[in-house]
Amino acid sequence: MSPQRLMVLSAFLILFLGVLEPSTASPDIHDLLPQYGFPKGLIPNNVISYTLSPDASFLIHLDAPCYVYWEDQLVYYHTLIKGTLTYGSVSQVSGIQAQKLFLWLPVTGIMLHQDSGMLQFFVGALSQQFPASDFQDVPACSRRGSLLTPDLFLPL
Repeated sequence: MSPQRLMVLSAFLILFLGVLEPSTASPDIHDLLPQYGFPKGLIPNNVISYTLSPDASFLIHLDAPCYVYWEDQLVYYHTLIKGTLTYGSVSQVSGIQAQKLFLWLPVTGIMLHQDSGMLQFFVGALSQQFPASDFQDVPACSRRGSLLTPDLFLPL
């Protein structure tokens, strides 16, 4: 094969492969959350992958179990978080727990109250509301957590 034909074939393959590749990569989960009405900071910074299925179910994989401290709340994230995501609602959640007194209770859902700008977190049969603005920043993940001594968190 002549060098000119080889160059044309190479250029064609490069262009062809460029067309086959997706033009946009899937967005970071933190950038996807606002499309559903939620602030970016609901999920910690150690996400390694996620899937969002057409039926609205999702899976989020973290690189390690994680603790995040908000105000007077300590929250634990397992390495796998599951649920269903629709606009303004996260339901059937598993993989997230909140500490209440000395008990760890599962977070089962989150609802956005758009009119008031509040997020309602469902923890078992209880719920608690926080301003959505408290979750604008993506939180750093800690491998250890203590509600009594948050400044003793060990960085990742």
